[in-house]
Amino acid sequence: MRFTYLLIDIFSVIVPFIFSFHPRLRFYKQWPALLPAMLITGIVFIAWDMYFTRLKIWGFNATYLTGINVGNLPLEEILFFLCIPYSCGFTYACFKLIIKKDMSRRSQLIASSLLIVASVFMALRFYNQAYTCSAFAVLAVLIFVAQYLLKAGWLSKFYITYLYLLLPFLIVNGLLTGTGLKAPVVWYNPEQIVNIRILSIPVEDVFYGMDLILLNITIYSLLSARIYQRNKSRRKTHAMAKYSII
Repeated sequence: MRFTYLLIDIFSVIVPFIFSFHPRLRFYKQWPALLPAMLITGIVFIAWDMYFTRLKIWGFNATYLTGINVGNLPLEEILFFLCIPYSCGFTYACFKLIIKKDMSRRSQLIASSLLIVASVFMALRFYNQAYTCSAFAVLAVLIFVAQYLLKAGWLSKFYITYLYLLLPFLIVNGLLTGTGLKAPVVWYNPEQIVNIRILSIPVEDVFYGMDLILLNITIYSLLSARIYQRNKSRRKTHAMAKYSII
């Protein structure tokens, strides 16, 4: 019973980790870009998590925990910010191979704009609910940066991937919030959420999860592009050096 959260973390990542070494995927070659993205994002979200835990906006049921803590967070919660982004990053990379045709630029722009407007509205409408307001405010900022500042063409694949990820999300977050269990692993202060739930999942979790994965993918994509350009430059320099010797 006290290993429940730990097992949820492990089973969330074990299959993507194993298939990272599949000869057609070779996702492990993406680790130089993915792991720093996970680390940077993890630091941001763990700090956010610690702050909200201190404010008792949410908390954890000791019955389902090993009892090992890092600050005011259980170890399992720290691992969550590594296991889930890894699995989602793996899924995103798979979808990049599978999806051959992106949304049109116009469709992506419309989707991004609608999400930004809706997120700003929700953040302002529920400014008294800390979790609701912050989850939507962060999402508005992240999408604005990706769409309008970075002009990220990969956003359409992210949107499609995240829609697919909602199914495993319902399973994992459902368990964490009490679906199928006698009590939730993670509890929420009802005064800090709008109290609209999908099964046992606060609706805010859907957009908090989107925040988490979008920040990971944004940093991962930037680092991937930088690594690609660096390697391309090295290959060009090597080829020129070889030609000059000949």
